[in-house]
Amino acid sequence: MGTLDAIDRKLLAELQAEGRVTNVDLASRVGLTAPPCLRRVRALEEEGVIRGYHADLDPSKLGYAITVFAMVSLRSQAEEDLRGFEEHMRGLPEVRECHMLNGEIDFILKIVSHDLQSFQEFLTSKLTPAPNVASVKTSLTIRTAKNEPGVPLG
Repeated sequence: MGTLDAIDRKLLAELQAEGRVTNVDLASRVGLTAPPCLRRVRALEEEGVIRGYHADLDPSKLGYAITVFAMVSLRSQAEEDLRGFEEHMRGLPEVRECHMLNGEIDFILKIVSHDLQSFQEFLTSKLTPAPNVASVKTSLTIRTAKNEPGVPLG
């Protein structure tokens, strides 16, 4: 996509803050009428700038009382092995994020679990024995001071 203009950036900021805003309200907020607003949003979606829309759920209210970050080192960093690990992580619903890193640790994972016992079971039965895993170091989240999705647009 070409360079985003000020209106596109306003559209993105509004949608990032409130994905359920109606097209009419969105248009009003950014100074457009509804038809060109909708065209711009559709173009941003088609270009992949807007990847999707979702609800922000409270994990604790759904029984996921703990969040854990796991630092995973692999035995091999060959591209095929990296892709194999990533594919395996996509199949584990408890793994909410999986990021490849540079440096000593190959991946950092964000994992949700109902409680410590269920996390321990996940760790020993699904993560540690996963193909190519050399070591796993975990840190339990005590408190979250900031959880801001998206990117700064202001």
